[in-house]
Amino acid sequence: MQNGICQLRCVIAVCSLLLVPAAAIAQAGPQFARTSSYVSVRDGTRLAMNVYRPVRNGTVVDTKLPVIFLFTPYRARYRSPDGKLVELDQVHRLGVDRLLEAGYVIAEADIRGKGASFGARRGFQDRTEANDGYDLVQWLASQPFSNGVVGMMGCSYLGGSTVQVASTQPPALKAAFIGATDLDKFDFVRAGGITAQFNTRPDEPLSDDLASMPMDDDRDGSLLRAAVTQHAGNTPMAALWYGMPFRDSISPLTGNRFWEEVGPYSYLPALKASGIATYYWGNLKDEPTSQVILAAANLGSKLLIGPGSHCVAPPEFDLGGEILRFFDHHLKGSDNGIEKEPRNTWWVENAAADRHWQHSELLPGAAATPHTWYLANATTPDPGLIDKRPTVQNTRNFTVDYQVGEGEYFAFWVEPQDAHGLTFTSAPLAHELLLEGYPLAHLRLAADRDDINAFVYLEEIDGADKVEVLSHGRLAASYRATATPPFDMLGLPWHPGREADRLPLVPGKVAGLDIALLPVSHLVPAGHRLRVTVTGADPRQRNLAQIRLDPPPHITLGLGGEAGSQIVLPVRQPQFKP
Repeated sequence: MQNGICQLRCVIAVCSLLLVPAAAIAQAGPQFARTSSYVSVRDGTRLAMNVYRPVRNGTVVDTKLPVIFLFTPYRARYRSPDGKLVELDQVHRLGVDRLLEAGYVIAEADIRGKGASFGARRGFQDRTEANDGYDLVQWLASQPFSNGVVGMMGCSYLGGSTVQVASTQPPALKAAFIGATDLDKFDFVRAGGITAQFNTRPDEPLSDDLASMPMDDDRDGSLLRAAVTQHAGNTPMAALWYGMPFRDSISPLTGNRFWEEVGPYSYLPALKASGIATYYWGNLKDEPTSQVILAAANLGSKLLIGPGSHCVAPPEFDLGGEILRFFDHHLKGSDNGIEKEPRNTWWVENAAADRHWQHSELLPGAAATPHTWYLANATTPDPGLIDKRPTVQNTRNFTVDYQVGEGEYFAFWVEPQDAHGLTFTSAPLAHELLLEGYPLAHLRLAADRDDINAFVYLEEIDGADKVEVLSHGRLAASYRATATPPFDMLGLPWHPGREADRLPLVPGKVAGLDIALLPVSHLVPAGHRLRVTVTGADPRQRNLAQIRLDPPPHITLGLGGEAGSQIVLPVRQPQFKP
């Protein structure tokens, strides 16, 4: 702690000249008037709040209006390294600038321990943070500009903070639009017992928080500097996740079973009883989407699944308009028909333009049927194939390759990994194949160690041999036990991951691993091939250098026959309308 404070004082000395007092009025796109202040929550900690009110004809709208609240760890208002003022970042990126024009107040606050807020962060989306959000929602509802009704929105961390605040049941909170977050944080951050890139990157330096804009009454930036000094006591995020290998691990940093504290499934009864309307959104090339679908299913929420990557607004879909319609209905009582429309909307990759978007009361994949394909040896030219028929039992071996490359610092999707493990390829498809839902891999394997990590990738190869990863999943062999889940898993295998559930491998003895891959909605054209790749390491594992084994494990995969390794594909024949 002392080293962190000394380091911070040096940073303050260099950066303090860069602080610019916050302006009272700002205009960009829709006209607004901004004010900022510190708001004290129940334990006295002061959190930085920015409020944006609509301006019409040069005058601030003085009618009491509903409020849309965002709760961020990414600094609500700051200057980028090139001096550009950044504010309402998610509002702009999600296309909902029109909220101000439509008669909403927008409020955005820094969570404790981040941005311009005081305090130290105990953990990632913990109960302290959730209760802070409760207090801020109720504070917003009591302000002269508010009509007492509040909505929340956000994607990624902001989606998670929205869920956590909703679980505390603030009376003023009536609707929440939630993007790219989880229902079960253990199953997301440590899926199959294996950490990957999400939430494991190093924490931002304190100098980032010092680039935050001070509150209006902090003319010299002294309060900002005092607040950031307290951030030196933040719990390190990557160390928090790495330090809890099991679902029931006691974190040495928080002193409790932190996975259970921050898993939204722990609060499903409160969320269901709250009366808060929820709308979940995710994209197909984004790991949280698996959890988004499960959350929507368990809460009976509206659901939107688009194409593309993390928190990217879907094309050919007016996301900002949808968010506005959602809030208009639930916060203003507008009879705009949104609740009369099918509950679920999702994108089909590779489909014709008039069939991209699907709308149904059924969840994506609910109309699909499972088709089992077998991983098997092949004759020439390929060393492995996927076949719809059981073949002669056999085995193939590989040694774990840790040289999978560092990849991008924050790769939201993985590149093909065929150079680092075993591949199994189908013949060209005679007919197009619509994959919709969760693929399942059933691996039969043995190893020369008591534990290995297994990664499975489902890929498409087009006529020009271009490869696209459609889905992927992971599981540590010792986490292979399954149990009855504490929430609806839609029939997918649930690995509890408790310490008592650990099942070490017996070296040389075959074990079965059931791995749910991420959901797909993808039309594979006739003539294209499917490929399954199995590896023992993945470039998104930030801790590969720490966990690699020397010599690397040797893995034997059982193939062919009903008892061999299989991939179960969710297939919907393309009548398309479920």
